[in-house]
Amino acid sequence: MNLLITLFILLLLVAVIILVGKRHNGADWGHSATNILDGWLRLYCRKFHRQGQALIALPTEGKLILAANHLSAIDPFLLITAIDRPLRFMIAKEEYDKPILNWMFKAAGCIPVDRGGRVEKAFRSALREIEKGEIVAIFPQGGIHSMDTPREMIKPGIIKLSQLSGCAILPVRINGIAAPGTMFKSIILRSNISFDVNSPISSEQALSEDFRIGMSDWLIGKTNSVFLKEPSTE
Repeated sequence: MNLLITLFILLLLVAVIILVGKRHNGADWGHSATNILDGWLRLYCRKFHRQGQALIALPTEGKLILAANHLSAIDPFLLITAIDRPLRFMIAKEEYDKPILNWMFKAAGCIPVDRGGRVEKAFRSALREIEKGEIVAIFPQGGIHSMDTPREMIKPGIIKLSQLSGCAILPVRINGIAAPGTMFKSIILRSNISFDVNSPISSEQALSEDFRIGMSDWLIGKTNSVFLKEPSTE
């Protein structure tokens, strides 16, 4: 009898996990399990991190690279929650290869980047995804940072990817992280999330000598626009 009760509880728990995940799923990742995980991530971000219905409006036409600041471990989850399409994140190979998380990164179609110098393979993978109509997401600052110790200059790889693909870049700034610069604390401390979205930057504009500085300043909140120098009022 006790065994039957235990089995019944386990089956009920599995059913609840599946139903809740499917109910809140907002993008088709091509796999049922990944879609269920997507639903739980959206619920977690909207309720626990008070993201609510804060969304990122995407251009209706053209290929796109999404570029965001990187303040915490939850940043990818927040971006996923704000968009109704899958995002293919470019992430450091050393993170991609971590045993517990590797299966999730593979299921989500993440693109590992070997920062030791062999980055061409990652660019080829990103270009294939873009040609299939996918959105490639990148954290051009290169890693997690805090507002007190920001990464001042973005990496040039985003410009190269834009040129190779002919893609526009959509700059996104994540605001309201409760524990910027952290991994574990940002997961368990409640945030109050909102986004700033700059107008898309064409691949031609990305070649401007002002782009790297303007993008870097905008991502850390120094300005209100990538190509304007006025101080941010936030």
